[in-house]
Amino acid sequence: MTQDFGKVAVLMGGPSAEREISLQSGQAVLEALKSRGVDARGIDARDRHVLAALEEAAVDRVFIALHGRWGEDGVIQGALEVLGLPYTGSGVLGSAIAMDKRRTKQLWKGIGLPTPEFVLLGNEQDLEDAVTHIGYPLAVKPAREGSSIGISKATSWSGLQQAWQAARELDDVVIAEQWIEGTELTAAILGNDALPLIRLEAAGEFYDYEAKYVSDDTGYICPCGLPEQQEATLQELARKAFEATSCSGWGRVDLMLDKAQRPYLIEVNTVPGMTSHSLVPMAAAEQGLDFADLCLRILETAVD
Repeated sequence: MTQDFGKVAVLMGGPSAEREISLQSGQAVLEALKSRGVDARGIDARDRHVLAALEEAAVDRVFIALHGRWGEDGVIQGALEVLGLPYTGSGVLGSAIAMDKRRTKQLWKGIGLPTPEFVLLGNEQDLEDAVTHIGYPLAVKPAREGSSIGISKATSWSGLQQAWQAARELDDVVIAEQWIEGTELTAAILGNDALPLIRLEAAGEFYDYEAKYVSDDTGYICPCGLPEQQEATLQELARKAFEATSCSGWGRVDLMLDKAQRPYLIEVNTVPGMTSHSLVPMAAAEQGLDFADLCLRILETAVD
């Protein structure tokens, strides 16, 4: 029964680079919950005053629709723990690990899960090491940004330097990662299950911010078209990768298949987008779960 949820705050916005997308996600979630009779209200978590707003509203639980740092990296989760408020999605540890691409990849490599080779870029010698040990092309990424913000493909020394400088403007931790040519896939996680895989076909070089939130040319193929057993194997890999990073509740694991059909785990999103272009609602729909019911299922993960 929806009344069992009590008063629900949908946290959205926030101060990160993904603020505008978060506002869209949060508004969509808010409207969906209200359509199912949930006593929900939206709260813009733009700064520390959000904690006072939550206490003043006397809410019983929180649906986190925040993307990026401060809202998706364990910070707000820790604050909600202090307030004693149940919230959706991963806890402090899982959120912090998954937000940091470097730590996530180190963890996966440590337990034998496949992920592209990478080098931490701290100085120009590290750039040379990336070229020597991995080679072009390289994906250069700020370690703690989402929505593909700040990611560049480097195919030359000058391009690598430019990509590194651009990523450093967003984060002081930057990685250069082996560029995988092949099929882009994503696996939505809901509870203990991986939903049907989605194959992504971006018009540009890769599934970047433009492809995710702006372009109408991006292809979303679900069912993904892989043989049933291969899809099941990749779903299990995604589920293991999600659990390995201490994530829980719901989220999304991005992965690639190279031209030889070898899988590579790319990253975990603990609060994926919930907009008209978003992937988790697409996967849920393929499994017969509409957007409002998906939001209710996610809200159920906010347990005491």
